[in-house]
Amino acid sequence: MGRKFVVGGNWKMNGTKAQINEILGFLKAGPLNADTEVVIGVPAIYLDYVKSNAPANVEVAAQNAYKAEKGAFTGETSPLMLKDIGVNWVILGHSERRQIFGESDELIAEKVAFALSNGLKVIACIGETLDERDAGKTEEVVFRQTQAIANQIKDWSNVVLAYEPVWAIGTGKTATPQQAQEVHQSLRQWISKNISPEVANAVRIQYGGSVTGANAKELGSQADIDGFLVGGASLKPEFVSIVNARQ
Repeated sequence: MGRKFVVGGNWKMNGTKAQINEILGFLKAGPLNADTEVVIGVPAIYLDYVKSNAPANVEVAAQNAYKAEKGAFTGETSPLMLKDIGVNWVILGHSERRQIFGESDELIAEKVAFALSNGLKVIACIGETLDERDAGKTEEVVFRQTQAIANQIKDWSNVVLAYEPVWAIGTGKTATPQQAQEVHQSLRQWISKNISPEVANAVRIQYGGSVTGANAKELGSQADIDGFLVGGASLKPEFVSIVNARQ
């Protein structure tokens, strides 16, 4: 069995009910490739609404969750709350959480472990900044971020890794398919050596960073790219063609 292609749409802090209805409209119209798993990351305030109105072939994800089931954590959402409204996915460790909100590798790993232990599926994001890439530290950074997660979890079956070069997010710059494939391949080799060959073979690694309808097919044809985590384009009808990149 090959790895099932998985495309995530991360809406970030975007959307009103009117906009959401438009997005749900083009998702329902599709058609979406039945061989691709589709997950949309929705602002917390709209999770219940989207879960109630999304088509059956589209999963809904929170964009963040905390590492505790309840307590004095103002503004946070727990995995148990997400499960309570029927949300089964969460995006953790996005570069914006790391860069803007200062989340450490360790905190992200703890959040991943807690979400998994409470039955959520996790899209765990990793990736280097432009300075780190220019310094030749891409692999060092990506391996360090993945190791932090590996230190906290044993079962990878409900984890999707999303490799997102920070310099390619929202900038219009995209890693070439070859650049992206190189990082995905070296990450898979690292996982094989440092976690297990079984996990390396099974874990899905998405690419994220200015994925569009125009570049999705070539990116999606690379051997170690198992899907995408899409930002701005997930708010537009072209998201359908990104989902269908493997057709």
